[in-house]
This record gives sequence, C-alpha cells and structure tokens, in this order.
Amino acid sequence: MKIKAVIFDMDGVLIDAKDWHYESLNRALNLFGCEISRYDHLVTFDGLPTKKKLEMLSLEGRFPHKLHGFVNDLKQQYTMEIVYTKCKPIFQHQYALSKLKSSGYHLAVCSNSIRKTVDIMMEKAALAPYLNFFLSNQDVSKGKPDPEMYIKAIARLGLKPEECLIVEDNDHGVKAALASGAHLLRVNDPTDVHYFNIINRIKEIENA
Repeated sequence: MKIKAVIFDMDGVLIDAKDWHYESLNRALNLFGCEISRYDHLVTFDGLPTKKKLEMLSLEGRFPHKLHGFVNDLKQQYTMEIVYTKCKPIFQHQYALSKLKSSGYHLAVCSNSIRKTVDIMMEKAALAPYLNFFLSNQDVSKGKPDPEMYIKAIARLGLKPEECLIVEDNDHGVKAALASGAHLLRVNDPTDVHYFNIINRIKEIENA
C-alpha cells in the first residue's frame, strides 16, 4: 500500500511546546493554590486538552468546577505569551515538510490544542505553507485519545487509513493514531522529526 499523506501531531512533534503548556497551566492554577506535578504531567496529563486536565483535577477533588472557564482562558493567554517569545522556525522541520510536499505527499496537523494556538504556532514555526489543513480540539467532539480527529483528517484528505502515516509522541496520541487504522511513526521529541526518519518509515511500510 502506497503512503499518500503524513499527519503530524503538533506539541512534542513539530513544536517543543510540552513545557509551555505545563508552565502556563500551572501558572494559572497557582493563583488558586493548585498545581500539577511534573510526574503527573508526564504520566497522566501529557497530550490532553486543558479542559480535560481541569475535569480530571476536579474529579480528584483538587479543583472547583466553577473556576474552569477562568483558568482555561488564563492558561491560553499565558501560552500565547510564551509562543510569541519562543516559537521559531526549525530548519529540519521546514526541510522535512517542504521535501515531503514537493514529493507529492499531503500534509496535515491534528492537535489537541485550541485552533488559535495551532494557527499561531504553525505560522511562527513557518510550517503553515506546507500544510493542506490542520484540525484542533475545537474541530471535534472528542479529543485524543479518541481517534475522531485522525478519522476526520483522513476523510478530509479523501484517503484510506492505510494510505496515511501519523507522527505522534505521547500515549494518548499514539492510541488515537492506531485506533484510526493509520500507520504510526512514534517519536520521542521534535529532534526525532526529520525527513529521513519519516521517509524510512514510509519505505518500511510500503515494502512490508
């Protein structure tokens, strides 16, 4: 089966933003004497939408429901401050996406972040011109680990799942990718995301 599209997760894959989300949410939570430890962040919360993280904190009895909206808005504001300061183009990602695009692959991003964050991060990283489109957690009723976002992206590309390769880093995203029926390239962090890594995985799938 020939691979025709590569779909990327954003945070931890194309953008090294895991810590940005962690710091921003804790900065907002700290105002109310609450905090997510780094261990909990890495083991439980990594890759989930902010609203989901807040729901989980409330279920544990650590945070009142009525503050969700306020903290969520504040977190997005803090994230944007960091994005404008730290989000910059990375040559190996620009090279990978431009080479894949010029080779005829369709490219998309599926992120559990809100639409505005994805939009600005892709612009600041200078990757937006290479993408067919991106989907955010506002484009689906269920974020990852539910596969809805990937299923929607594959349908929008007009392809079958087995014609798509998904690049993911955390367990929630990997679960969503595999449940969509697509192929997977799992990376540890954005430094693993380069053209040869992606093309070697494509060859591996096509020669299987």
